[in-house]
Amino acid sequence: MAILFQEEKRIFTLETKQTTYQMKVDDFGFLLHLYYGAKVSGEMDYLLTYYDRGFSGNPNDVGNNRTYSMDVLPQEYPTLGTGDYRNSALVLRNHDESECCDLRYAGYEIREGKYELPGLPAVYAGQQEAQTLQIVLEDAVSKVRVQLLYGVLEDEDIITRSVKITNYGTECVVVEKAASACLDFITGRYDLLSFYGRHTMERNLQRSEIRHGSHSIGSRRGTSSHQYNPAVIVAGKNTTEDTGDCYGMVFVYSGNFLCEAEKDQFDQTRVLMGLQSDLFHYPLNAGETFVTPETILCYSDKGFGDLSVKYHRCIRDHICNGARSRRRASMRQNGSVPEYSVVTPRPVLVNSWEAAYFNFTGETIVELAKDAAKLGIDMVVMDDGWFGKREDDNSGLGDWQVNEKKLGLSLGELVRRVNEAGVKFGIWIEPEMISEDSDLYREHPDWAMQNPGRNPARGRNQLVLDFSREDVREHIFDQICRVLDQGNIEYIKWDMNRSLTDFYSVKNRQGKVAYDFVIGLYDFMEKLLAKYPNLMIEGCSGGGGRFDAGMMYYTPQIWCSDNTDAVDRLRIQYGTSFFYPMSTVSAHVSAVPNHQTGRSTSLRTRGIVAMTGAFGYELSLGKLGAEEKEEIREQIRQYKEFEPLINTGDYYRLSNPFEDACAAWMFVSADRKCVLLHVVLLENHGNMTVNYVRLKELLPDVVYEEAGSGRCYCGSALMQAGIPIPVEMGEYLAYQFVFRVKE
Repeated sequence: MAILFQEEKRIFTLETKQTTYQMKVDDFGFLLHLYYGAKVSGEMDYLLTYYDRGFSGNPNDVGNNRTYSMDVLPQEYPTLGTGDYRNSALVLRNHDESECCDLRYAGYEIREGKYELPGLPAVYAGQQEAQTLQIVLEDAVSKVRVQLLYGVLEDEDIITRSVKITNYGTECVVVEKAASACLDFITGRYDLLSFYGRHTMERNLQRSEIRHGSHSIGSRRGTSSHQYNPAVIVAGKNTTEDTGDCYGMVFVYSGNFLCEAEKDQFDQTRVLMGLQSDLFHYPLNAGETFVTPETILCYSDKGFGDLSVKYHRCIRDHICNGARSRRRASMRQNGSVPEYSVVTPRPVLVNSWEAAYFNFTGETIVELAKDAAKLGIDMVVMDDGWFGKREDDNSGLGDWQVNEKKLGLSLGELVRRVNEAGVKFGIWIEPEMISEDSDLYREHPDWAMQNPGRNPARGRNQLVLDFSREDVREHIFDQICRVLDQGNIEYIKWDMNRSLTDFYSVKNRQGKVAYDFVIGLYDFMEKLLAKYPNLMIEGCSGGGGRFDAGMMYYTPQIWCSDNTDAVDRLRIQYGTSFFYPMSTVSAHVSAVPNHQTGRSTSLRTRGIVAMTGAFGYELSLGKLGAEEKEEIREQIRQYKEFEPLINTGDYYRLSNPFEDACAAWMFVSADRKCVLLHVVLLENHGNMTVNYVRLKELLPDVVYEEAGSGRCYCGSALMQAGIPIPVEMGEYLAYQFVFRVKE
């Protein structure tokens, strides 16, 4: 069993294949954290120490015992108002305006299978793949009851956490802050690895020492944001890619979030992950329940590389396929199962955006499809500009009716002609947005989020629809469905091209809007996938502005960044890879000079960089020369050969493109018999030194043959000494090596 309860000492132990997580209900009913780390045996309550800590408050229950203080003890779910002055996981404002909550143990339940969170994405697991622990805590005065939920995926080394807060009292309380996970460390010196950025330069790695005081990252933008990703690593000072302790926390949510890391007065460390407390005041009337989004915890004592592999497997197999897996389980009872799997080969597509921007007709798309078919491309995606009065980004959003005058034919006819050309058809939408110059805004100006009596803040010349309102969502949903029903549309690119600013709703309490907007988004996507179970959705928010595990539940691949420059993408994809599997990374070959940086790189280099994820093209195929077209055919052949390895194999970072002279990464199959190695040189100088790239996780005593040269290497040699990268003339040269076990 993955979950054990020692009744005499009231100690809970969660065990995965390689980790132990332990907590204890003490004599006063407080739930104390004992240990999380490499697998151990025995009871860890001996780690708790009790001393008189000056000016640290003592619960009333302990009488004159000054050695007992919540300001010092490690806790599972610390609250404001118990004498703990560190960052709190939960802050409640009671009906009498007091801000306090004293949670004590009230019971537990262990059950087979993984808990579900109604209305929220979460890790999915079959009945035999996971267990759930539910611990109930209660405040005796307000009668607020908190259920701490723990999901244990033993084979995956994954523990998930979420919280349900229910008001069993008679008066309204307000949730002012709610985290879903807390990690308290009583010893150790730690760094925090976070991932910062901006539009077109997302997820740059930042490693900072957790010093005395509190450090936080988060988002108030209504989305998880380009600026900070809702995932962090707590690492030992000497932890590297291959060695050392590290703890991951991934928030399964696509809106405002807050992560706080704090070293206290006694050198203890606390890290919280949860909802952003700014713009959040969630009232709970009697009988109502609030649910926090989930945090995925993972630990490794083998460094960042091993931690990443575990997260990749979890997100790929238990998040990306989650919504469809749940639906499959219910539909199987009715004998109707959608034919979708996370390992289904992804279509190689060409998107019309950088090929034509807003300047296209139906014939443009048909010609793009014909060119695509000749090259072996599977799908054409018609991007922004096909609907309403949409000739630029100043109008039309919200009017999801096909502009047949612009296209020169109906959407159904266009889809039919694209399919007849031998390729599939996809389409771009941005359902959460509205233009002021639109029929929808003229009819329903109150549907846009804007503060009363004030002019709204614009972003990309557009406003945001109030997706916290069901009537707004229903109207947009009906429009989108009428579009999808016009032809064989197999793919959607779902975009969101601005952040939220005016957190106001005509029909919603304002402190709930930020949260309920995201819940409304998830509701929309859940309904869309229920109606079109074989539809593939690619997420996008100005590229990587909503690149998070919450969106991956519905959109198993996400446009990684609006920056398609191959050299910049090396760094963007490097940071992305710490948590998210390459199958989620939508990566395309674009034209040169690059439209975002003006840089020119070879078609080979652009292809190898894009082949790291869900592969495609973002250029005008008709402008390519004969040699370029032949090279693209070969790229597509190579990608389709290695697509199962890229999407389901284990991925390893072999260098740091922010520091090293080359960017190198590899994919290895589950049986370790096939390896795909990619290298891009970032520096080239006169009389250049040789770069040696060392591989990982091979079979040490077997011989591997490199497909291109036919040369044979021992697995241990490739791991210990590496392979030399050729010294050649040129800028940003790229290399692909394929190693297979020699039979």
